[in-house]
Amino acid sequence: MRNLLLLGMTLAMSLGFGSTAVAQPPRQPHAGEIAAGLKRLGVTGSVLYVAAHPDDENTRLLAWLVGAKGLRAGYLSVTRGDGGQNLIGTEQDALLGLIRTHELLAARTVDGAEQFFTRARDFGYSKSAEEALRIWGHDAVLADVVLAIRRFQPDVIITRFSTEPPNHGHHTASALLAAEAFVAAADPKRFPEQLREVKPWKADRLLQNASQWWFKPDEDLSRYLRLDVGGYDALLGRSWGEVAAESRSQHKSQGFGAAADRGPSMEYFTPLAGTLPKRDVFEGLDFTWKRWKGSEAVARAVNAAAKSFDVSAPHRSLPALVRVHDALTALPDSHPGKAVKLRETEALIAACAGLFLEARATSPMGVPGAAVEVEAVALNRSPASLKWVGLTLPGAKPEAVGQALGENAPVKLKRSVPLPESAPISTPYWLREPVSGGLYVLDEKDRALTGQPEGGPALEVTFEYEVAGRRFRAVRPVVHVWTDPVRGELYRDFEVVPPVTATLPRDVIMFPNGESRGVNVVVTAGMDNAPGTLRLEAPKGWRVEPASVEFKLAARGDERTLRFQVTPPRGSTEKAALRAWVDTGDRAWSWMARSVSYAHIPPLTVRQPSVATLVPFTLATKGKRIGYIPGPGDRVAESLREVGYEVTLLPDERLALEPLERFDAILVGVRAFNANTHLYAHRERLLRYVEGGGRLVVQYNTNSRVGPLTSLVSPFPLEIGRDRVTDENAVMTPLSPDEPLLRAPNALTPADFAGWVQERGLYFASSWDDRYRPVFSLHDEGEAPLQGALLVARHGKGTFVYTGLSFFRQLPAGVPGAYRLLANILSP
Repeated sequence: MRNLLLLGMTLAMSLGFGSTAVAQPPRQPHAGEIAAGLKRLGVTGSVLYVAAHPDDENTRLLAWLVGAKGLRAGYLSVTRGDGGQNLIGTEQDALLGLIRTHELLAARTVDGAEQFFTRARDFGYSKSAEEALRIWGHDAVLADVVLAIRRFQPDVIITRFSTEPPNHGHHTASALLAAEAFVAAADPKRFPEQLREVKPWKADRLLQNASQWWFKPDEDLSRYLRLDVGGYDALLGRSWGEVAAESRSQHKSQGFGAAADRGPSMEYFTPLAGTLPKRDVFEGLDFTWKRWKGSEAVARAVNAAAKSFDVSAPHRSLPALVRVHDALTALPDSHPGKAVKLRETEALIAACAGLFLEARATSPMGVPGAAVEVEAVALNRSPASLKWVGLTLPGAKPEAVGQALGENAPVKLKRSVPLPESAPISTPYWLREPVSGGLYVLDEKDRALTGQPEGGPALEVTFEYEVAGRRFRAVRPVVHVWTDPVRGELYRDFEVVPPVTATLPRDVIMFPNGESRGVNVVVTAGMDNAPGTLRLEAPKGWRVEPASVEFKLAARGDERTLRFQVTPPRGSTEKAALRAWVDTGDRAWSWMARSVSYAHIPPLTVRQPSVATLVPFTLATKGKRIGYIPGPGDRVAESLREVGYEVTLLPDERLALEPLERFDAILVGVRAFNANTHLYAHRERLLRYVEGGGRLVVQYNTNSRVGPLTSLVSPFPLEIGRDRVTDENAVMTPLSPDEPLLRAPNALTPADFAGWVQERGLYFASSWDDRYRPVFSLHDEGEAPLQGALLVARHGKGTFVYTGLSFFRQLPAGVPGAYRLLANILSP
C-alpha cells in the first residue's frame, strides 16, 4: 500500500511523501510535525543517495537531510536484496527480496526519505563490478538509474561506495552506475524513450559518502568535507541519531538492530563530479524559492504561513495554506518545484484540519467478477469549516456528496464495488513474471512501474473536499482493517485473489531412486462456497494418481489438503514441470500463494502460477537418523526429510537432554553459533558424542570485524575466515583421488557439481590444525585455490566436519549433486 493517507509518521519529516509501510494504522501528525512541515515548504532542494542493497543506506544522513535540513531525500537501492541471508526466518531469494523491500519501506516511514529500486536482482556476493554489470546487463540497469534521477530530479547525488575495488561487486557497480548516470541523465540522446515520461535532468554535483568502517586509526580526515548530522529537534523531541537508529533497526532480516547516537555525529564526503565544493557539501547551492525566477509569490505565502502558525490551533493556518496552494497553482506546470510542493501543501491542509479520509473493505480480498463492500469515511477533527463534496469509486462515475463535515462528526457512506472479470490478481509487480537472469522481467502493463517499491493498490477511492472555498482531491487505497488480540488494530491491502489457490508443497520436489511420492496440495478458498476440481498436469511418462479430486470449500479462507501420488518414468533423471489446475466450472485457475508475516512489516502474499519442478535422481544413504541443531534462515532439515531422512530438531533445551548416541549424525544449521552463543555450553557433550563414534557436521558460520565469531564447537583449532567462491560453476578439484567422502555411499563425479546455484560456498576455514583433512581445492577465476570449504577430522572413534559449501541454498533449489555429497558427509 502506498502513501496511506499521506499522513503518518512520515509527515514529521517529509509530509507523507516518504515511502510508507503500513503494518500500523495511520496516525494524525501532531503540531510539532506540522510546524516542521511548514518550515519544509520553504526548502526546495533534493538529495538522492545511491547504493546496492537494502541496509546499505546511511540512515543517519537521510534522517538529518530530511529532518534538520528540510530537504527531499531519496534512497536508490540497485537491488532488493534477494541474494542475502535471513536472520528471522527461512525465506530465501524472491521472498527474502520482498521482505527486504518492505523493511526499506518501514525504514523510510521512520526517516522520511523516499525509496526507489532498479530491476536488478541480487544474485549473491560478487567479487567484481564487471561480473555484476555483465549479469544485470549494463545498459538496462543504467537506464533504470537514469530514470530514477530524471524522476526524482536531485540537486545532489551521493554514493555510499567507491568505484575502486576491493569491495562487493554490487557495491562497486552501484558507484560506477551513479557516476555514469550523473552524466547520462542530463543527455537527451541517452535513453530517449524515457522522454515520453520525464525530462533530462542535470544534478549539480556528485559526492561519495566515505564509510567510517574503513577508516584506519591514523586516517587523515582533513581531505574530506564534513557534516555533523547529529543534533536534536525540540519540535519532535528526538535527535536525528535516534531517528536513524529506529530506521536502521527495521532491517531485521539482516540483523541490523542499531543503538541510537546522541550528540555530534560526523559524516565525511569526497566531491567526484559537477561543481566541486571546497568547504561545505552544500556550498553554492540555493535551496530557497529564490533559485527560480517567478516564484516570489510562493515564497511570500510560505513565509506568512510559517510565521502565523499556532501550535495550539493548527486549523487557523488553513486560509494561509490555501493561499500557498493558490500561489503554487499559478506556477507553470513545467516549474521544477510545483508538483512536489503542491502535494506537500495538500497534506498540510489535511493535517491542520485533522482530516481523516479512509476507504475500508469489509473483506480483505475479493475475486474477479464479484462485488466488495466498501465504507468510505470522512472526519473533520477541527473547528474549521469543511465539506465533503464528492466521491469516486473504482470503475464508477463521480458522485456528489455535498455533506458538511462538522467538528468530530464522522460521515460514512457504504457502497458495493464490482470487481471486473479482468481484474488482475494481486501480487508484487516485479514477481508477476517468472524470475530468472539478472533482471526482473516486467510485463507490458507493469513497465511504467519500473523502479517503484510497489505497484498501485488493487482498488482506490477519490475523495473531493472543500476547505476555505477551495476544492481538493485525495486518493486513498481501499484497505482492510482488523483487530489482533495482542497487537490491536492492524491494516492490510485489499487484494484481488483467485476463487481458489492450489499451493504445491515446494517449488522443487525431489524423487530419489525413482520412488513414487505423495504430493500434498493445499487448496484455499478466496470466496465463500468455492467448489472445484483439482488436477495435476505432468509431462508424458509421469504418472499422477488420482487423475483429479473434487472438493468444496464453504467459506473464504477455508483450506483442504488434497493428496496425489506422483511417479517418475522408470530410470529418468530429467527434470520436469508439474502444474496444478483448479476447474471451477466456467474457468480453470492455476495460482499458488506464498505468504510472509512478520510484525514489523505488513502481511505479504506472492501469487504466481502453481508450478513445481520435479527432480528424479539417484541417492544412496547410510544412516538416516539425523539430529539437527537449527540456525537462522535455512531449510536444510526440511529438505533432508523430503528425501527420506529422519530428522530431529535439537533446539537448546532439547540438546541438553537428548541421548545423542541415537543419532547417526548431528548437523548444525548455518550461523547457529552466531545466532545462539549459548550453544558453546554444549561443547563437551557434543565432542563426547564424536569421541564415542558420532559424526558432527558444522555448516558455515560468519566471522568478521563487524560480527566476530566468539564460539565454535570443534575438536581442534579452526579459524573461520571471509573466503568464498562465488562462481557456482567453479571446478571442484578433489585433493585425494581416494577421498572417502567422494566414494561412498554415492560415487561422485564432476556431474554432481553441475547446476549449483548462486555460489559454491562462503565463510571457508582460513586456517586449521594439521589433524584436519581438506577435501577440495576450488577458486574463482583469477584467484588462488582455496582448501577450507570442507574439512574432516577424526576425533576418538568419530568424525568432525566443517563445511562452508552452501547446502542451505542447493538443497531447496533441488540440486541432486548437493544431496549426494551431503549424504556422503552424513554417512557414518
